[in-house]
Amino acid sequence: MIRFENVTKRFGAKTVLDDVSYEIEKGETFVIVGTSGAGKSVSLRHMIRLLTPDAGRVWVGDDCVNEAGGAELERILGRFGVLFQSGALLQWLNVEDNVCLPLRQKSKRSDEDIRKRAGEMLALVGLEGVGAKMPDNISGGMRKRVGLARAIVTQPEIILYDEPTSGLDPVISRQIDLLIDDLRRRLGVTSVVVTHDLYSALYVGTRVAMLHKGKFAVCAPPEEFIASRHPVVRDFLQAQGIAGLQDVRKAFGK
Repeated sequence: MIRFENVTKRFGAKTVLDDVSYEIEKGETFVIVGTSGAGKSVSLRHMIRLLTPDAGRVWVGDDCVNEAGGAELERILGRFGVLFQSGALLQWLNVEDNVCLPLRQKSKRSDEDIRKRAGEMLALVGLEGVGAKMPDNISGGMRKRVGLARAIVTQPEIILYDEPTSGLDPVISRQIDLLIDDLRRRLGVTSVVVTHDLYSALYVGTRVAMLHKGKFAVCAPPEEFIASRHPVVRDFLQAQGIAGLQDVRKAFGK
């Protein structure tokens, strides 16, 4: 569904993505992990044309994102919903109006229908009845869920998550992870998650990819990722106290 074809991206003298090729299948949750500055969010931004590669191509289905423009690019981007790291809520709009915003911008639905749809999405992420609250008056975890409701209100095929648990305490982080997994199952969407949190990655991911020095050191299902002998993967697992999937399941009460 999403394919990187020999993608290279440089910032000055630093090569962040070095001739990277991979494919994300429809309906899976593909998780990209790595240290700070490894290129995780850079990869995500290429998918929605916030960045373009210095070489190579990024495909969504049969469409080349980095060569599209105008109405064609708008159509491609309409297939995505994005949960940004901060939640990116507009502080002068209440929760309901934040969720309504994409539909008001992209559809000709009546205001009543838009508000009904927003209410359904807020209920789906466990925030029924909070539409009148302002972003400053809700918790960080709730702001993430509002951002997620806004990301799915247009019924996208693909949801991108940029560090969805960043800045949240462990309990709220696990709640967000459970929600990501639940939405994949209930909505049948393709999900791409960027995170430094291996507990999150190994729980929600159907495949986990480790970016290191501009390339994927390992790209495998969770069980195979944990069994990898690659030194960078071993260091990452040990740093977060993960010896096996039982440690991940225990963190989620499984």
